[in-house]
Amino acid sequence: MFEQTFKNIDDILHKDAGCSSELDYVEQTSWVLFLKYLDDLERDRATAAELTGKSYTPIIDAAYQWTVWATPKGNDGKIDYHNALTGDDLLDFVNNKLFPYLKKFKLSADSADTIEYKIGEIFSELKNRLQSGYNIREVINLIDELRFRTHAEKHEMSHLYEDKIKNMGNAGRNGGEYYTPRPLITTIVKVVAPKIGDKIYDGAVGSAGFLCEAFAYLNKPGLSTKDWEILQKRTFYGKEKKSLAYIIGIMNMILHGVEAPNIIHTNTLAENLADIQEKDRYDVVLANPPFGGKERAEVQQNFPIKTGETASLFLQHFIKILKAGGKAGVVIKNTFLSNTDNATVAIRKTLLENCNLHTVLDLPGGTFTGAGVKTVVLFFEKGKPTQKTWFYSLNPGRNLGKTNPLNENDLAEFLELQKNFADSENSWTVNVKDIDQNTFDLSVKNPNKKEEAALRQPQAILEEMKALDDESAEILNSILELI
Repeated sequence: MFEQTFKNIDDILHKDAGCSSELDYVEQTSWVLFLKYLDDLERDRATAAELTGKSYTPIIDAAYQWTVWATPKGNDGKIDYHNALTGDDLLDFVNNKLFPYLKKFKLSADSADTIEYKIGEIFSELKNRLQSGYNIREVINLIDELRFRTHAEKHEMSHLYEDKIKNMGNAGRNGGEYYTPRPLITTIVKVVAPKIGDKIYDGAVGSAGFLCEAFAYLNKPGLSTKDWEILQKRTFYGKEKKSLAYIIGIMNMILHGVEAPNIIHTNTLAENLADIQEKDRYDVVLANPPFGGKERAEVQQNFPIKTGETASLFLQHFIKILKAGGKAGVVIKNTFLSNTDNATVAIRKTLLENCNLHTVLDLPGGTFTGAGVKTVVLFFEKGKPTQKTWFYSLNPGRNLGKTNPLNENDLAEFLELQKNFADSENSWTVNVKDIDQNTFDLSVKNPNKKEEAALRQPQAILEEMKALDDESAEILNSILELI
């Protein structure tokens, strides 16, 4: 149901002059989808209040409720097109009444950890890009057919929304920054194994994939009311610099079931590390910071080890913001393990001295669609120095890519062996005292990998080329004789 609807919506958006890429499709689908989701949420809340004999005050005023402006219906349950806005009337209502009304929620909400405040934030950042009121009407009609009432419906919708975000991440502009493959996120969460009561943080939150997966991991049947409230309000924290990713992240979390995610729109790296106090720290860090970016000199001043490489600054931030005993799973370029520039060496030394880097997962090329870099995942705990690091080199036995992505089966052996840090054909352990104490080089060199066959000598290659030339000449001569 959801999948075909999303495809049909994309077809409509493709025709609209205001939408030019997958990024626009996701953004525009998102705000309409969100308002329909909100309407279903309000109906659920009203029903729950009725069952307990309480009254329910809707979040959205009557004139701006989905069933009034978007889909007024007759007694037959079908949209009443005599009273439903369309064309220029609908476009005018959305741009000049609906969005300004929803924007005001940010000012009128009781506090930042409410769904009202998040509604205000979303519609302060988003714009309606659709230029045709008739296209808006078609999108509304399609989305109105979707239901988000049961757990199964919400689950299916959130997964398909993830697929749309994945397409957005691969759309070229900012490609790869928004989307980390879901099987990899699931695996990282399982290894880090957060528990209820932990404060979980992603300082490069993007579309909030790590936080959504951590919520799914912790949201087990039979949670007490207290645990549920902790999960909703005091567990998930994130920061995001880019406007669209920030809004998509908030909506992704709300659509996954976290009503008021603690995600802030800010440049994480603008925070001075010296200002971080104990109250600011987290129990768990899960992140895939952007790599390859360059930060300005004034941002670098916030860090004890100066470098323009964004990922290296993020790693310093994560080490500092973890509580003692806190756990982390962080994706980073594999060159971090071996680069010999002063900054990288100093950060590796800091990591090994202040944290137990217990596991390094080496990922094959193609793990991140469209990104040509190789990556590793660092798993560490803060508070005691590293003595041994267990390495696992993932070898899926095929080339990964858009049509052949990473899956959970590929990571099953890693998860199993990691429990006991077991050695295998793909895994081994390194003693930190045995590595170079000047460079702290942690390059991934699998000692169990069979040596490749030695390359042939140039002389032998040239002789074979000459023999092939002679053979070709002989064949040509025999053909000429036949003519």
